[in-house]
Amino acid sequence: MTVGSMDAAQERLRRWRLVLGGEPADGTGCALSGQDAAMDGALTALYGKGDRPRTSRDRSAGLGASAPSVARWLGDVRTYFPSSVVRIMQRDAIDRLGLAALLLEPEMLEAVEADVHLVGTLLSLNKAMPETTKETARAVVRKVVEDLEKRLATRTRATLTGALDRSARVSRPRHHDIDWNRTIAANLKHYLPEYRTVVPERLIGYGRASQSVKKEVILCIDQSGSMAASVVYASVFGAVLASMRSISTRLVVFDTAVVDLTDQLDDPVDVLFGTQLGGGTDINRALAYCQSQITRPTETVVVLISDLYEGGIRNEMLKRVAAMKASGVQFVTLLALSDEGAPAYDREHAAALAGLGAPAFACTPDHFPEVMAAAIEKRPLPVPDTA
Repeated sequence: MTVGSMDAAQERLRRWRLVLGGEPADGTGCALSGQDAAMDGALTALYGKGDRPRTSRDRSAGLGASAPSVARWLGDVRTYFPSSVVRIMQRDAIDRLGLAALLLEPEMLEAVEADVHLVGTLLSLNKAMPETTKETARAVVRKVVEDLEKRLATRTRATLTGALDRSARVSRPRHHDIDWNRTIAANLKHYLPEYRTVVPERLIGYGRASQSVKKEVILCIDQSGSMAASVVYASVFGAVLASMRSISTRLVVFDTAVVDLTDQLDDPVDVLFGTQLGGGTDINRALAYCQSQITRPTETVVVLISDLYEGGIRNEMLKRVAAMKASGVQFVTLLALSDEGAPAYDREHAAALAGLGAPAFACTPDHFPEVMAAAIEKRPLPVPDTA
């Protein structure tokens, strides 16, 4: 065996040792030292107990309920692992070890790696949060929101501005506003074979979105606990849409009650702290409110973001969707607006909505502008293959 192959074999054993945790039966026979031993300790503190009772042979001290020990652990994982891994380990620590309550302490919030899932956890703890922690929590949430806006805003505005332009087609366009694809398709009967050309007797063009060519968008967001990441992304997109003068945006959140947060859209952090994650779900009541706010149905897009577990009146919910679509409303159903894909959802309700021409699918934040552009232009929605 060459030196290179021996090194590769040793590296594989090292990696397996870190994965398996050094139990007597792990079979690697690999000892760790230095930074590897420190990494192993951080992993063992979180994952070492497994689902079995602890014995005297378990090396894991765990994280316990001590804020100082958790803060030290957070410092260790940020030293030894990349940010993407740190966020996963933080999430697992909250889920596996019940550390959510420790996030109510300002020094803990300052130590964590902030991401969408942490924001969701903080929002779920909002009502229990002491005043001494709220400002720190808002600072954490604001950092995540600002990062998301930087990532998503420019592309969203550009995509939707183009969609608004195309949705306002005119019959006597200026030369640079001509939609050549549609113009050629509309004039194929005027094809002159001897000249191999089409005589465009009727021009079809793009209009220019203006103050008088507005679309109305209503974001209707389920704020049950499973929708936390979707609430965060939807609030950011709501603020971006509200910043576009050619779109009138309304943001509504609901559980068994309905809250209109439109007047807070200039600051998505205020929107997020106005939500209350958890509780039941009454989609029918939320859609009834949204329906009451529609004044120009043919120029309105309603986006329902929900896992569709309805606690209200199912048949009434479906009737409202059918009535809105019949009046000309573009209705979009998103099972999730996040990077994780579709959560558990009510498949019967999803199938019923699809039967009404409102297919339900999960949507990533990067794909959301394309979905909204299609809805604004009244063309088929770009439903992902994995929906």
